[in-house]
Amino acid sequence: MSGSRGRRSALQVDQLRTMAEAYPDEIGYRVMGKGQLTFSRWDGDANRLARGLTARGIVHGDRVAIRLSASNALRWVIAYAAIHKAGGVAVPLDPRLAPAEVDRMFVHAHVVAQVADDDRVGMRASGSPSGSGTGSPVELVIDASLDDAGSSRPTAEDGQTVAGATPGPRLLSWDEALDDDGSGYQVPVDDDDLADIMFTSGTTGHPKGVAVRHVNASTVPNSEPTWSGSLWLHASPLTTFAGLAFVYAPMKLGMTCVYQPRFDVDEWLDFIESDAPQAVFLVPSMVQLLLGHPRFERVDFSSVSLCSVGSAPLAPTAIDRLQERMPDAVVSNNYGMTEAGSVYCVMPKGEAVRRPGSVGKPLPPAEVRCVDDDGAVVPAGAYGEIELRIPGRQREYFNDPEATAATWVDGWLHTGDIGRLDEDGYLYIGGRAKDVIIRGGSNVYAVDVEYAILSHPGVEEVAVIGVPHDVLGEDLAAVIVARPGQDLDAEVLRQHCLAALAAYKVPRRWAFVDELPRNPAGKVLKHELQVRFADGIPVTGGP
Repeated sequence: MSGSRGRRSALQVDQLRTMAEAYPDEIGYRVMGKGQLTFSRWDGDANRLARGLTARGIVHGDRVAIRLSASNALRWVIAYAAIHKAGGVAVPLDPRLAPAEVDRMFVHAHVVAQVADDDRVGMRASGSPSGSGTGSPVELVIDASLDDAGSSRPTAEDGQTVAGATPGPRLLSWDEALDDDGSGYQVPVDDDDLADIMFTSGTTGHPKGVAVRHVNASTVPNSEPTWSGSLWLHASPLTTFAGLAFVYAPMKLGMTCVYQPRFDVDEWLDFIESDAPQAVFLVPSMVQLLLGHPRFERVDFSSVSLCSVGSAPLAPTAIDRLQERMPDAVVSNNYGMTEAGSVYCVMPKGEAVRRPGSVGKPLPPAEVRCVDDDGAVVPAGAYGEIELRIPGRQREYFNDPEATAATWVDGWLHTGDIGRLDEDGYLYIGGRAKDVIIRGGSNVYAVDVEYAILSHPGVEEVAVIGVPHDVLGEDLAAVIVARPGQDLDAEVLRQHCLAALAAYKVPRRWAFVDELPRNPAGKVLKHELQVRFADGIPVTGGP
């Protein structure tokens, strides 16, 4: 086995190795309804896959994409660990992305291999957009489809190429990709080497890759914890910052991670009753579904000592109801960005009612401040741009020094969000200057959707806005100005968007107007549209 250079504590996959040595037969990761992995099996299969990747040409620094369905989470976490053991860089991609979106991300990250399943195995994976000739071609595809996936895909044989993919990467089945040797394996890696490239949309409408290095991948250090066997339940997609954090964070605390691939209220409540998890993580849309469920008032939540809510601020009344039903739990809100890492905010019991609108009090080591247009810190209670800093853990945009320099200044991340801190240090989010719509916990950048809609020849102008939704928190609405003589149909535009965007980014509400409201400088006044159409845009199809 090769040891990693630098401080081993920065390499998160070392934590898996530590757990496999100390607690080989304990359950490290469970997927509801799909099975579980002991630490020994998880580490052993990751070693086998890492050796398989190395044997087929993956070298230190190579980018390997993971495009697996949520139900295939066990192989997802094995692949994630294996890429790091092989010295590679993991590129987690949302399995719902459209081929055009995937192609752009492959080009930017220079992806040379991917682990995929089902229809994604044969989906275009050239590493360059049609005809561009740029980027690194994908050389290897590992088909990690489950045996019962039921998709029509080519039979995987070593050296076979993927039908429909250019220039024709080698295709291996999952079993073929695994080496026979599962003993410890690690290609040497430094703390400052890339660990992951996580994509988030930029304000320009193009995806930006956030470079996550081993030294700043986690705020929780590696250790050999005392094993409690307690369960931490979550349902966040593994390609999100929250979902990725749950790969290693629970084991660092001596806990088993339990993943629910698709949030279902009844199934979630059944698990609370049957398995009594100690910790749960939710996003606001999940909380709303729970609060509206008839069983919420009857289920025994006494096992829960931590209820963390992330991705967006939660209404104070909702926090209060959670606290009432989980009287022994710390109910916390989580504020952060992929660019910064997570900023944990704690809301002590009773404070939600006293401080309506607050997401809680940020905890060290994170630092939060609000500044004016000149960068000066504003007084307590005054609104300004929220800036974040986690000392020693600054990230950057991959291969984009200009965007990095504009976003991180003197170690502080300019979030583009507007907020304030009260006299006691509690944080309030007032708005999103970057025009992000958080739909059911997923960030959707309006400009991405607007670009897709504007590519339809019948559209003259469009403004995409967020409108309130009882369950999702926000829903997407598109306000359209048609070109002269065009008679546009909402369903036609929706289908047009589905060809270019993941389904969750496609508006369900459509309105057609003669003109968009603007200020004297020509900027569209989206706030006026939100006020005008909050309750008046009909739903048209969609998820």
